[in-house]
Amino acid sequence: MDVAADPPAPAPEEAAVAVVIDGSSQAVLMATPHDLDDFALGFALTEGLIDGPGDVDSAEAVEVEAPIPGRAAWEARLWLRPGLSVRLADRRRSMVGPVGCGLCGVDSIAAALPAVTRVRADTRFAPAQVGAAMLALSQGQRRWRETPAIHAAALWTQDGALVREDVGRHNALDKLAGAVARGGADAGAAAVPDAGQGAVAMTSRLSVDLVQKTVRLGAPVLIGAGVPTRLAIAWAEAAGLTLIGRAREGGFDVFTHPHRLEP
Repeated sequence: MDVAADPPAPAPEEAAVAVVIDGSSQAVLMATPHDLDDFALGFALTEGLIDGPGDVDSAEAVEVEAPIPGRAAWEARLWLRPGLSVRLADRRRSMVGPVGCGLCGVDSIAAALPAVTRVRADTRFAPAQVGAAMLALSQGQRRWRETPAIHAAALWTQDGALVREDVGRHNALDKLAGAVARGGADAGAAAVPDAGQGAVAMTSRLSVDLVQKTVRLGAPVLIGAGVPTRLAIAWAEAAGLTLIGRAREGGFDVFTHPHRLEP
């Protein structure tokens, strides 16, 4: 067996990250431990644990001890306005999820497949703008240029793009949702994109949890480098979301609601 002469590519960071709201752990996921304020806020929003960023009084990321010497785990903590944490008891999710799954650990089918929420925005796009969104996604992948084993999610509009990265595709989208809600600090864009006027672009295949999170974010279009699952297609159709897969140089496949793509 031949061994490559070049040194191996740098490995991305991965750590156990607990999302803790008002002192109660809501989820534990494996994630890249950066932009954790965005991650906690975005997770709480896209999982329906809070209604908006105004529900949060403060946030902090705290390093905690991990069982492997020299490695750390993290708690991404949110503190809510008084009185709001009571309703979390009915929606609490305690889970340990691998990076590849955004729904691992839910305790019922109803929790994994809640009532469908429809997209309100109906912004139209030219076909060429699908490629522009994927290009902006690629250009914003700063950490990917350091290590290739990392996903990214972008919110693209004609005014700019906001990008977040993580080893988990659903984590990247949660970070993006949190960054949009916070106002896009350190976004690298002139202004924070309006989700209703933009499209979410992702480096990954498109599963149903990504469709659900995009709808909650408020974007009318989800674009992915990979192919969506059948459940993702069915959910996007029911939600009124335009779902685009296999976005690549020179083409893409439209799976649902093609009316938003205009010449």
